[in-house]
Amino acid sequence: QVQLVESGGGLVQAGGSLRLSCAASGRTFTRYTMGWFRQAPGNEREFVAAISWTGGTAYAHSVKGRFTISRDNAKNTVYLQMNSLKPEDTAVYYCAATEVLITTRPVDFGSWGQGTQVTVSS
Repeated sequence: QVQLVESGGGLVQAGGSLRLSCAASGRTFTRYTMGWFRQAPGNEREFVAAISWTGGTAYAHSVKGRFTISRDNAKNTVYLQMNSLKPEDTAVYYCAATEVLITTRPVDFGSWGQGTQVTVSS
């Protein structure tokens, strides 16, 4: 498995931006598709975005056009740039890794970070 550590969460006003980072260690980073998920209180964990080791991306409909996922293989890091944030984006955001090339299902991701809180005020 790969170890993941997220950073970059915080409090931001609606319409603002944040960039989350996820640093990976322990295994060959380029073997993994990386994903971001989020979980708000009382809700199930939901898919946000993913980027494969080939560079292909996928986004949840709710964030498409506002969020951008990217990866820097030289730094073993994946990013989530979040623009035009809305109060409904408030959640704990988790980074995850999978050896499945294309998937958005949490059950397919075997490695998870500890999460970082994102709070968007109205």
